[in-house]
Amino acid sequence: MGKVHQLILSKGIDEAKAQTADKLERQCVETAFAVMSDEQQRIGIMHAGFAMTALPHKAIDETIWVRQGNNIKLRLESGMDADDKVVGLPFGAIARIILLYLQTEAVKTKSRDIELGRSMNHWLTTMGIDNGGKTYKLVREQSRRLSLCRLTFYRVTDEATIITNGSFVRDAILPSRDTDQLQFWREAVRLDEGFFQSLIDHPLPVREAAIREIGHRSMALDIYVWLAYRLHQLSKPTAITWKALHDQFGGGYQHVRQFKAKFKEPLALALAAYPEAILEAGDAGLKLYPSPPAVAERRLGGVTRVRT
Repeated sequence: MGKVHQLILSKGIDEAKAQTADKLERQCVETAFAVMSDEQQRIGIMHAGFAMTALPHKAIDETIWVRQGNNIKLRLESGMDADDKVVGLPFGAIARIILLYLQTEAVKTKSRDIELGRSMNHWLTTMGIDNGGKTYKLVREQSRRLSLCRLTFYRVTDEATIITNGSFVRDAILPSRDTDQLQFWREAVRLDEGFFQSLIDHPLPVREAAIREIGHRSMALDIYVWLAYRLHQLSKPTAITWKALHDQFGGGYQHVRQFKAKFKEPLALALAAYPEAILEAGDAGLKLYPSPPAVAERRLGGVTRVRT
């Protein structure tokens, strides 16, 4: 357990806040306390492939996005609208939260058909996302991009390369005009069959409380999901270089040194949301240590934790 979690346990949340030196430290204390005091312990589900790859953090001009992490590679292609115009790649925290909802519901119900409408609205509110003004427009735009994009997962082993082609969504209805309500899809959406089956085969459980606290920071969310995937599977300490971290998380950063400077803040938030995580950061990169899972086995219910 990290220093911030130990401080909260020994001194209490008020004293822990009083000892913070800046905004980041205060955010870490608040995040850690929210996760540690979470009584519901609700579980969300992500495709394990997103632990090793990720969507763009910001809007980009390119229509193809490729990221590599360990033995997993993701290729994401922008879709086209009915007028043959490029819609752009999904990006940022909102796209990740929408995907988390779709994946969680699919695994829990064991169905490709996901209810939206009030259910989706409730989820976004629970995750701290309102449905009005600028945020509503972001949600609507990201849902459009997610509905139309194409993706390919490559899983490389010594024996073969396993390829999963498809999209996130198989069937969706996109409104032709803006409304003042959160109606960016029809009342139900059907996930792509290949993506759904791959998700069922490779589910990664995460804590909803952690996602709620850091979900507004896309890189912090990506780091948390990665750690939730990697740490509990380790049998010995493992070093990860800054170059490898840049390859996986550093989309948008041309140089490793730029990425390294920006990585430390979202890493601190991710660690605050994962009390069980054990790692060290140094000049050469990170050193990961075998750690308890982010979601305890007893909380998984019918979900089988992904293994590689």
